[in-house]
Amino acid sequence: MKVPTAILTLIVGILITLASLWVGQNNGLLLPTAAAAEAVEIDTLFAAMMAIATGLFLLVQGALLYSFFAFRRRADDQTDAAPVHGNVSLEIVWTAIPAALVLWLGIYSFDVYQSIDSVGTMGANHMAHKHEEMEMVATGESISTSSIGGNSILIADQGNAPNSSTSPAVATDIVEPLVVNVDGLQYAWLFTYPDTGIISGELHLPVNRPVTLNISARDVIHAFWVPEFRLKQDAVPGQVTHLNFQPTVEGTYPVICAELCGAYHGAMKTRSIVHSQVDYKAWVDSQIVANADSEAIAHMQDPPPTLEQHAAMMGMPDHLHDHTLSTLHPHLAQATAN
Repeated sequence: MKVPTAILTLIVGILITLASLWVGQNNGLLLPTAAAAEAVEIDTLFAAMMAIATGLFLLVQGALLYSFFAFRRRADDQTDAAPVHGNVSLEIVWTAIPAALVLWLGIYSFDVYQSIDSVGTMGANHMAHKHEEMEMVATGESISTSSIGGNSILIADQGNAPNSSTSPAVATDIVEPLVVNVDGLQYAWLFTYPDTGIISGELHLPVNRPVTLNISARDVIHAFWVPEFRLKQDAVPGQVTHLNFQPTVEGTYPVICAELCGAYHGAMKTRSIVHSQVDYKAWVDSQIVANADSEAIAHMQDPPPTLEQHAAMMGMPDHLHDHTLSTLHPHLAQATAN
């Protein structure tokens, strides 16, 4: 019994669709740990792209394999193949479908980009919604979220809560992003914390707190990339780029330069360490003490330590040149001169 072509085509289409959906939902081994709130949307976009790519791969390779066996030249066949001018309907289909997919992926990608790089941070909104749910469960209040100056503010409307007065009240829960200035240079990353004056060769962050990175380059183009955060941003000389995110999983993750920046580009690596709130505060306190001690030692030693020795005491990379260190941290050069 011969199966009609239409039914066979439908069955093959269903099998390809199911296989594509399965691959799209089961590709976790291809990705590292998702350690930032923004990783959820990035991974969803990746899953959609994997599903589409799998479907196209199976369709194209299946057609090639079928053609390879079905239309091969038989041993006793010495005739020429029948001339075929083309199939306009088929050409329209295989042009329209990829065009529609590319357009949809472009719109979807732009929507994800907007959601993770809009005014404020997705992390701040994420935390706001978590607080909102906790407050609503605990008190039954109707809570709304607004954004002012990039910070997420929870506003509780107590007028809708049981046994409350009619006047609304504003909650005091404001999520303040941690701002870190990131300098890329051949061949190291330097991280400056403006609120404390700390300079570190590693990026230390508290978990579940929004972060804003102000990224710049000292010499050539670099690219700040942490695979676990699913985020990458160029570091361009003469301008400042930004990256907004919220780390959600404690751990140590590699910071990689994703832009070819010179002979030792492959060695331009450091770490991003996501601490608990308590451990992050302990790290900040230890760095403040260490910086104070290093400046005191610099004034006491005779002869004074070199810039490299100062840098080592502050945890900065040990392969930076004198002029680079003096540019990045002028008070080191002044202390050395004194």
